[in-house]
Amino acid sequence: MAARKPAAAAAAQPKKEDIASKFFYSEKVRDDVWEYRHVICPKELIERFPKSRLMREDEWRGLGIQMSPGWVHYDWHAPEPHVLLFRRAIAVAEEQAKAQQLQ
Repeated sequence: MAARKPAAAAAAQPKKEDIASKFFYSEKVRDDVWEYRHVICPKELIERFPKSRLMREDEWRGLGIQMSPGWVHYDWHAPEPHVLLFRRAIAVAEEQAKAQQLQ
């Protein structure tokens, strides 16, 4: 039989749906090669960020960030560590747009 968490501990952890509503997703911008956007995360998640490296897709998705495939965490906004910077190749974005049109 699996051990149960005490009710107080379970209540202290926010539900994934509650956290998901606290993310802010910027509009996308482009240059000749990349499409960019930033995500402002709830500050309480900072302690779960890796300290000395960028996050893999499974890590940022595990935090509750929801974006279409192809996005890569490429930098942090140094003055505000809860702001994550993402980019994806324009070719990936265009390929996804074409696939959606065919559906």
